[in-house]
Amino acid sequence: MDKKENDLMTGVKKYQRVFVIVLDSIGIGEAPDAAKFDDVGSDTLGHIGEFFQGHLALPTLAALGLSNIRPDKPIAGVPVQARPLGYFGKMAEVSAGKDSMDGHWEMMGLPVTEPLGFFPNGFPAELIKKIEDFSHRKVIVNKPYSGTDVIHDYGEEQMKTGDLIVYTSGDSVLQIAAHTDIIPLKELYRICEYARSITIDQPYRIGRVIARPYSGPDKDHFVRSSDRHDYALPPTGETDLDRLQQAGYTTLGIGKINDIFSGQGITKGWHNASNMDGMDHVQHVVTNEDFTGFAFANLVDFDAMYGHRRNAQGDGEALEAFDARLGEILPELRATDLLMITADHGNDPTFKGTDHTREFVPLLAYSPSMTSFGSLGIRSPFADLGATILDNFSVPGNGIGHSFLDLLH
Repeated sequence: MDKKENDLMTGVKKYQRVFVIVLDSIGIGEAPDAAKFDDVGSDTLGHIGEFFQGHLALPTLAALGLSNIRPDKPIAGVPVQARPLGYFGKMAEVSAGKDSMDGHWEMMGLPVTEPLGFFPNGFPAELIKKIEDFSHRKVIVNKPYSGTDVIHDYGEEQMKTGDLIVYTSGDSVLQIAAHTDIIPLKELYRICEYARSITIDQPYRIGRVIARPYSGPDKDHFVRSSDRHDYALPPTGETDLDRLQQAGYTTLGIGKINDIFSGQGITKGWHNASNMDGMDHVQHVVTNEDFTGFAFANLVDFDAMYGHRRNAQGDGEALEAFDARLGEILPELRATDLLMITADHGNDPTFKGTDHTREFVPLLAYSPSMTSFGSLGIRSPFADLGATILDNFSVPGNGIGHSFLDLLH
C-alpha cells in the first residue's frame, strides 16, 4: 500500500477521487456586483425555467438540491427537495471580469485582480497590422460580433479572398475565423499562436485568443468546427492544480480545462467535441480511471452554442440532456468519490446582448457515502472550491478561499 492509499485508509483524506463538472455559463441569479457589469436582472437558470413554463425536466439536479439553493425562488419545474441527496449552495466571484478564464482560475485559487483587455470598438490598427504581416493575409471585420453571424455575413468573402475574419465580444477575446478549405487548421492555429504571443502583456493583455474554424458550401450552411482551440493567458501564478500535481496527486482535465490553464498542472487531458462527448469522458474516468486526485471537467455547449446565441430552448434542452447523463453516472460513483457541480459565470439566454452575465453560480456536492444533507450557504470567492479539494488531500494552499470539507458528512 502506498502512502496516498494509506492516508485514505487512516482517514487523513476523506475522498480518493474528486470530480468537478463546470456547466459553462449556467448561473443562478444576479451577483451582488451585477450592476457594475450592467447585468442586473440576469438569471440564467431561473429564466430558462420560466421559458419552459415549468416543464424543465431536471430530476437528477433536482434530487441533488438545485432549487434548494434558493427555496424562496425555485427554478420553475425543479421542485425543492425535503431530503436532497447532498449539499447545495452558491458561489460569488471576486475576479475583475466574468470570462471563463477568470472563473476557472479563481476556482483554483488564483483570482484575476487585474482587468483583462477589452476592445469594444475592435482591436488597434498596430495589432491588426502585426497579424497581417505575420500571416500574409488581410484582416476583415475587426469588431464585436456573434460567432455564427460573423461567418454568415463574411464567410463567403473570406472564402473568396483568403482573408482572416477577426472579431471580439464583450469578453477579453480575440477570435480568428477561417474556412478549413481555404486556411488549413495547422495554419490557422499557427496564426492564433502568434496572436497569443504578442497579446500576453499590456497594452493588450487579452484573456483568450480563439481559433474558430468553420466549413460548409455557403453562408446558409456554414458550420463551426469542433476543432476550435483556445489559447488562454498562461496562469500568472501557481494554481491548486499545480499544488495537487506537485504533491503527487493525479490531475485530469476534460473539455477546455487544458486550454484555460495552458496545460499547467494537468497530468492528462481530453478535449470535448460536445457536451455529450464531455460526459462520455467523465463517465470513462469515473468507471475506468483508478487514480487518487482530481478530475476537472468543463461542458462548454451551454455557453458557446446557446447562451451567446440567446437560445433559451437549446439551453434548456442541453440541461435536460446533461441531467439524463448525470443520472447514469451517479450510480457508478464509489463511496470514496466526491462529485461537485458548479459554473464559471452566467450567460442568460433571455437577457440583452450576447455576452456573459455576472451571476452567482450553483454549487452541488454529492458522494454515495454521504449520510446527511444541508446548505453550504454563499461561498466567496470561487476559491473555496479549490481550498476544499486541497483540504481533502491535505495539500497546503495559498490562503485564498476557505474549505467547506468539514461540512460534508
